[in-house]
Order: sequence, then C-alpha cells, then structure tokens
Amino acid sequence: MPEQTTEVAQRAPIYRSLFFQLAVAIVAGIVVGWTVPDLGAALKPLADGFITLIKMVIAPIVFCTVVIGIAHVGDLGSVGRIGIKALIWFEAITTFALLFGLVVGNLVRPGAGFDIDPETLATGADAVAQKTSNGELPHTVEFLLGIIPTSAVSAFAENHLLQVLFFAVLFGLALAKVGEKAPPIVFGFIEQISEVFFTIVGWIMKLAPLAAFGAMGYIIGQYGIASLGNYALLIACCYLAAVLFIGVLAAASWLFAGVNLWKFVRYIKDELFLALGTASTEVVLPRIMVKLTHAGASRATTGLVVPTGYSFNLDGATLYLAICVLFLSQALGVDLSLGEQITALLVLMLTSKGMAGVPGSSFLALSATVAAIGHGAIPVAAVALLLGADRIMDSMRVSVNLLGNCVATFVVANWEGQLDKQRMRDVLGGKEVAPPVGPAAPEAKAAAEVEPVRS
Repeated sequence: MPEQTTEVAQRAPIYRSLFFQLAVAIVAGIVVGWTVPDLGAALKPLADGFITLIKMVIAPIVFCTVVIGIAHVGDLGSVGRIGIKALIWFEAITTFALLFGLVVGNLVRPGAGFDIDPETLATGADAVAQKTSNGELPHTVEFLLGIIPTSAVSAFAENHLLQVLFFAVLFGLALAKVGEKAPPIVFGFIEQISEVFFTIVGWIMKLAPLAAFGAMGYIIGQYGIASLGNYALLIACCYLAAVLFIGVLAAASWLFAGVNLWKFVRYIKDELFLALGTASTEVVLPRIMVKLTHAGASRATTGLVVPTGYSFNLDGATLYLAICVLFLSQALGVDLSLGEQITALLVLMLTSKGMAGVPGSSFLALSATVAAIGHGAIPVAAVALLLGADRIMDSMRVSVNLLGNCVATFVVANWEGQLDKQRMRDVLGGKEVAPPVGPAAPEAKAAAEVEPVRS
C-alpha cells in the first residue's frame, strides 16, 4: 500500500502541488500590484483573513500537542531540561545573529551616501508613532510576568501563545502525574480534539494561494517597486546577511543534530514559500509542528520549542535590527564607536525578546536602541527612514526566523535524546515512512498526507 501512495503522489498533476499554486499566486500578486497599484493595495484583506483563520486554531493545537507530548513523556525533569536547553540555544544563536548583523553592516555600510539632514526628520517621530499605534515594548519583568495568564480562558481568548504554552505544560504534567488514575478516555479525548483542529487547518490551507496573492499584491501596490530603489543597498545587505546566516544554521544543524538543512528546506518547501508569500510565520506553525514530529523530533520537544521560539528565537528579526542600527547611523553620517555598537547589541538582546505580537515592534526596538546609545547626532525620529523599506524585509525575516526555530527543535531534541535520527534521514531522504510509534498521534494522520521529498 505505501508503494501505491508514493506512485500516486508522483503522478499527481503539478497544478495540484501547493508549492506550484503558491508560486503562481505570488507572481500574479506582484504583476497585479505593479500594473494596477490601487487594486493590489486593496487585496490586503485576502491575506489578513487567511492569517486570522490560522490564528483561530493555533492556540488549541499548541495546547493539545504539548499536553499529549508531555503526558506521554511523564517526566518533569525532562520537560525542565528541554526548556532550559531551548532557552540556552535561543540566547546563543540570537546573540550570534546580532553580532553577525553588526559585522555585515560594518563591511557593507548600507547607509553610506544617504547624507540625511537630521532637521528634515522633524515629522519622523509622528510617523513612527502612527506605525506602532503609540505602543511600546514590554519591560523585562512585565514580559516575564505576562507569560502567566490571568486565567486559562483568557490565554486562549487573547491568543497569547506563551500563556497557552505555560498552561499546557502545567496541564500535561498534572495529567502525567495522575496518569494511572486518569482513564484512557482523557488522553483519547485530547487526541480526538487535536485531530479535529488539524482537519480544520487542512481546510484553511486550501486558501493559502489566495492569501499569498493578496499579500504580494498589497506589498507591491502599496509601496511600489521604483520607490525602493533608494534602499537597494540596504535590501541587498539584509538578504545577503540572511543567506549567509542560513549557511551558519546549516552548519549548526549538521554539527549539533546531524540534519541536512538543504534536504529539510525541500521537505518544508510549501510551508517556507507560504511564509514568504504572506510574510508571516504564524500561518505555518501547525504544519511545521506536524512535519518536525514526522521527521523524528519528539512531540514534547516540538511542542515546547517551536511556540517558545516564536518569542525568544527571532533570528531573522535580530539580524535585521543589527544591520538597521548601523544603516541609520551611516545615513546620518555618524560612525558609531565599538562601545556604542556593544551598547546597541546589549539593548537589542533585551528588546528583541518582547517583539512577538507587538505592532511595529521592529520600530519600537530600534527607537529604544537609538535612545540607549545616546548619540546626539542620531535622533529617535531617524527610525522613520525605514518606513519605506521595512515591509519588503518581511520575507527575509520570516525565512530566517522559521528555519532558526526548526534547527533549534532538532538540536534540542538531539541533546535530550528525543530525535529519531533514522526516521529523520528516511523522511528527508524522501522515503515513505509510517507514522511515529506510540500513542495515536493526531498529527501523524496529517503527516501521512505530506508529499514525500523527491531527490
């Protein structure tokens, strides 16, 4: 039977491939946004609606996946080790991303030649305030306390992933504690609920090409292609840094987990393309968790690392912020000293952790960094210089963020002895692989529908 499934998948018409549909939709969106800008700018609701649909089911999927994974492991010590190792990895890799961004920014100097007069930035502060809805990043203590939900219901109602994760860990540990007393129907119920939500995700994903079309039409129609000419060097610098950093991730994944990142990229090509097209990693969170589990990472590790990484492991965002700090200083003709660059790095290490879910978070983080540097020649209003090019950087940020979290999952799973390397090699090698051995996993059914990787 597995051979028949593979044969059918190989003979399926190319137009039924999600990757092909997304490619066509993205190209069509670019064409519409370029040729009919007003129409392109009006397509934004297509992407917004799709993202909202996905967000609707993320919280219950994360809850079910984490609860099932932890209850199956049933070891408080293991859960604690996974969390600690994940945070250590997140801090190490994001700090490296900041350093890497500063090195690239110093070498390429993307802001050189702008020669911006600070007096022309008088309205910049108002523009940034409008972009960020007058919000601010949470302070460290506020951010940490915010992980604890006011109530279990509010965590789901507000779609706060870290709060949902916190409650799910406690629930899973408690379920494991009373495992012998709890009837099997409890586990079965959670698994069945999880399968229901994965089924809903499957239905929503059929709208993915429409969302990619709307998102690209809006980006090009709203901001235009010609208007980005002045930022060509900054854009090229950021994307060059992203490509080089992905190479670093590839080396890290091979060294610390034995994972061939290039094969993994082929394995998640649909999800990666969708994240690029919609400029959002949240839309692929459910499917990425499915594929990581199917590729050998344990459900407990996947359920803990991936959602946490969405707040603590924003590799692409930190890389971008480091380059932008230097871009702003160079555009104003200011050479930051080594001490000032170290100050910027330390501030970004803190501000980047509270960026997830905050409107205009990159502008808020940059504003806080510029203020902390305290260089009189760089007004906070200078952050407004990035308003014209920030949106086009989303593809760079989401691709690195997504791959960074996947690599982190494999690395932590390997450190904890919860990575099935033979399964991982088979899946990434394109072999037909049966669902993971263990209690009935709702995601196993979804993974079985995944198109195998072709060599």
